[in-house]
Amino acid sequence: MNRRMIALLGGVAAMAGTMAFAGTAEAASTPCSAEAKACVQRSSNTAWLTDGAGHVTYGGVPITVGLAKYPTPLGTFHVQYKDIDHYSKQFHGPMPYSVFFTTTGVAFHQGSLKVKSHGCVHLSHASAVTFYNALQPGDLVQVVP
Repeated sequence: MNRRMIALLGGVAAMAGTMAFAGTAEAASTPCSAEAKACVQRSSNTAWLTDGAGHVTYGGVPITVGLAKYPTPLGTFHVQYKDIDHYSKQFHGPMPYSVFFTTTGVAFHQGSLKVKSHGCVHLSHASAVTFYNALQPGDLVQVVP
């Protein structure tokens, strides 16, 4: 290989390493309190899982939240219960991998990332499985603007 090619490849490798590091650094925090095991930021349509000490363990992942007339509530909540195969009688539809975090039926669950919900947090299949497996009843969930 000639010197120019080696220099070019070395530069590309250095840039790739810098970009990977920058992406990791950005993912290192959330807009929620350190104690939150799950964090939702409505304005960016992003959610994270953490270790409950402020360290991101998964995400940010894309989400969709509630419609303007059915907003995903802001605040601090606790996981109430989980149902891997939930079906909403109220909205006549499946809610796979549901993790309910309000007393009014708002949950993380698998759903369309193109369609807003009636208050729930829609996740891709892979993200819904991860949230379902990671969160347990009592875990702190925070939803911020």
